[in-house]
Amino acid sequence: MSKKKWTPEDLPDFSGRTVVITGATSGIGRAAATELARAGARVVLGVRNTERGERVAAGLPGSAQVRHLDLTDLASVRAFAADWNGPIDLLINNAGVMAVPEGRTKDGFETQIGTNHLGHFALTGLLLGHVTDRVITISSGAHRVGKIDLEDLDWERRRYKRWPAYGQSKLANLLFTLELQRRLAAAGSPVRALAAHPGFASTELYGRTGSGLQNAILNAGLRFAQSGERGAWPMLYAATEDLPGGTYVGPDGFGEFWGHPQIVTPNKTAQDAEMARELWALSERLTGVRYELPSKASAASVPSRTA
Repeated sequence: MSKKKWTPEDLPDFSGRTVVITGATSGIGRAAATELARAGARVVLGVRNTERGERVAAGLPGSAQVRHLDLTDLASVRAFAADWNGPIDLLINNAGVMAVPEGRTKDGFETQIGTNHLGHFALTGLLLGHVTDRVITISSGAHRVGKIDLEDLDWERRRYKRWPAYGQSKLANLLFTLELQRRLAAAGSPVRALAAHPGFASTELYGRTGSGLQNAILNAGLRFAQSGERGAWPMLYAATEDLPGGTYVGPDGFGEFWGHPQIVTPNKTAQDAEMARELWALSERLTGVRYELPSKASAASVPSRTA
């Protein structure tokens, strides 16, 4: 008899646990927040549009809270972190943009690398001292076409191309997870860093390319996509199953486009430890955020809390 495939019905009891999730007003973020709240978690939605966030929170089962967080503005990221008190069992770096027209964040970063990677890099570094269990960062199958340009991460010297820029940001998510897990393990911390991707899921990410033709093609393809609810399954699996740090989770179907969650393998570049260290150093310089990881002695005093 084949092993039963994982679904949200397998979520453990999250009563008494706190989850912070970015970008949870729609798509897979909202779906994950709904399931975790249903499992008993106190869910904190870190969102740019708090009015919309309040409407989402009102519809969630259980306890939910909304806090303003704009990942395109490092001042907002710092304010969110400075205002935080208490433990965070689970930090989910979910918010993102995809293949948008060329733009800049408030700190001058290219929009996709600034939102998808640098904003979350800063947020995680500022909150890490509160995290007791794990950090989940959402990547994409598009990481396979990404290339990290350490000399021009912000597309200032090259002609901007929306899809390569998106691929670079999603590859950065995986390299961040790789280096974060290395550092956590070296410090003897019980906290784990994992990554997940939703496959091809119908969400509001699509249709914002600024190109009518590309938007039409993407929207036409959505009829073959799985739902946002199903797209959240790999994230939830990574967040709750007892997996080793550094694990990458995606759908088990053809091309990892859809299906039930399983452990998947990223491309070789996403496993490049030297590239991960170099990107980390660059990210620290760009954001001004230096990670303070716990010593082995202090980490030993924090109980590991596996879902």
